[in-house]
Amino acid sequence: MIAAPRNRLERLLAAAVAWFKSVGESLGHVWRRSLQLRVVVSTLTLSLIVIVILGVVLTSQITDRLLDAKINAAVEEMGRARSTVETQLNGVHDSSTQQSRLDDALRALSSGSSPQAGSAAAGSFDAALLMTNDNGQEITAGPTQEVPAELRRFVQQNQVSYQFATVSDADGYHGPVLLIGSPSSQVSTLEVYLIFPLTNEERSLSLMHGTMLVGGVVLLVLLAAITALVTRQVVLPIRSAARIATRFADGRLKERMVVRGEDDMARLAMSFNEMAESLSTQITQLEEFGNLQRRFTSDVSHELRTPLTTVRMAADLIHGSSDDLDPALARSAELLVTELDRFEGLLNDLLEISRHDAGVAELQVESLDVRMCARAALSMVRHLAKESGVELVVDLPEEPVVAEVDPRRVERVLRNLLANAIDHSEGKPVLIRMRGDADANAVGIVVRDQGVGLRPGEEKLVFNRFWRSDPSRMRRSGGTGLGLSISVEDAHLHEGKLEAWGEPGAGASFRLTLPMVRGRKLGASPLSLEPPRRRPAVEAPAAEPPAESAETPQVLENPAAQEDSDAASRPGQGRVDPAAVPPVHQLLADVDPALGQHPDLLDDGPPGEPGAGTADGSNSNGSAPHRGPAPGSSNGVAGGDRSGTPEHTDTGDAS
Repeated sequence: MIAAPRNRLERLLAAAVAWFKSVGESLGHVWRRSLQLRVVVSTLTLSLIVIVILGVVLTSQITDRLLDAKINAAVEEMGRARSTVETQLNGVHDSSTQQSRLDDALRALSSGSSPQAGSAAAGSFDAALLMTNDNGQEITAGPTQEVPAELRRFVQQNQVSYQFATVSDADGYHGPVLLIGSPSSQVSTLEVYLIFPLTNEERSLSLMHGTMLVGGVVLLVLLAAITALVTRQVVLPIRSAARIATRFADGRLKERMVVRGEDDMARLAMSFNEMAESLSTQITQLEEFGNLQRRFTSDVSHELRTPLTTVRMAADLIHGSSDDLDPALARSAELLVTELDRFEGLLNDLLEISRHDAGVAELQVESLDVRMCARAALSMVRHLAKESGVELVVDLPEEPVVAEVDPRRVERVLRNLLANAIDHSEGKPVLIRMRGDADANAVGIVVRDQGVGLRPGEEKLVFNRFWRSDPSRMRRSGGTGLGLSISVEDAHLHEGKLEAWGEPGAGASFRLTLPMVRGRKLGASPLSLEPPRRRPAVEAPAAEPPAESAETPQVLENPAAQEDSDAASRPGQGRVDPAAVPPVHQLLADVDPALGQHPDLLDDGPPGEPGAGTADGSNSNGSAPHRGPAPGSSNGVAGGDRSGTPEHTDTGDAS
């Protein structure tokens, strides 16, 4: 019974608090955005403080003057009243006669309090008379009960005294009064008291307070209007400048401020227009220079294709006859073909980057499984991994990750990221991982290495054209220096993003995030860019193999093992030192601590046939594989859905 009203009260309080909070936030937003409002409110606040102080001072001064005038008039009236009473009581000693004389004196004072008697300055009053007869009996006349005892004590000490008090008389008056008392110089026991109501003074003060209040409100309204008008003259040019600056930033370079007069605002407008004219000229020149540069790059790239084709044909002819040439000439022909490949890639990259700069790059969007792009990119970089002795760890989802993408561009982005990771991995494993989140409308792909890493601030510089962290490093992939620049442009073209993270000695991580459905808002990536901090691995019991989760990597390509098995058949090439290749568990634990607990990821198949699985799931000797590739794999790259068990594929040279 009691809980229900209490809950209702709590809900009402919560609603009231939320409403006040919302109103406060709205007012704070308006306060921060409006300079005119702040100036008007500040002016009104200061003016209100000044008006209140002035009103208090004026009220105090006027009240003191009114009361001083009332006291002076009361003192004069007291002198006349005392003389009247003394005339009535002089020479009377009988108590009955004294009482009657006091009453007569009181009536005389009452009749003398009219304006005709000269008491207009003090106003009307009531009189109270007290005296002590020869027998010690006190005789009174008038409202003596309204006289305070403290005032009587001063009068009995032969002092003319006054006091302000609040009384209620028999006539119905209730309010402040001025009581003044005086002893008699002729009748030693006589005390004369006059009671002056302060009705007129109170009415005058009330009228004054009302007048000052109305005047203060009117003054504040006028000050607000004047302040708003004055600040408007300053704020309007500033708002105009802000509005024109916004349009200028949107590309409307012809926008200018209107100059009126010769004051400070006019000089501001002229300076702003001069700045806008200078910026417009420089922007136009830069645009012309950029167009000229893009046109030059495009024209040069196109013009070089014809001689490059001729040189390519001649180089292929020479390289095809390299068996009949001297070993030195054969090596030269091989170098010529390699550099021509790199030169052709550079031309293609220049053409692509010029299309991005010109804004004519277009997407050929298809709704497909993004895992296909990852597998195609892996097949293109497998020979680089084999030559570098780098293990490729592939972690793809079991279910298809369908998104609306340009497969050619996505494959190129992943190929660039993988090649870059292999170049800088220092022989350590490279991981590619993919996840999709339909709720966030995002596909996340992370490429992670444990190589040299990136210094602070270089995660932004890596996407600059021709930028290299260490210019002295040799590129194994023969890159042109434009790969990551083109990759980030391709990501933006998909309305996605490409981000980088790195730490010296801990490697680097690149994350590509793409929308699954174009036109919808891209949410958070399902994968983290920065890997979690490494935690100590927990060893699994030897008798029970560890359970494998959906997060277990799908494919582990181990070109190093293939390199060991083929070293004997390649004269002049040494074997890769197994100690130089770090275990893959370290990389897996960095990406996901649960993945580092599966030592069977390094299993290379049955003894005698390491890494020799084929697309149909059988070994070269016809026996069943230890772990064959998933159904649907081709070209030595993992196929479609995983069975939940890590797999190995052929690590032969796909080139």
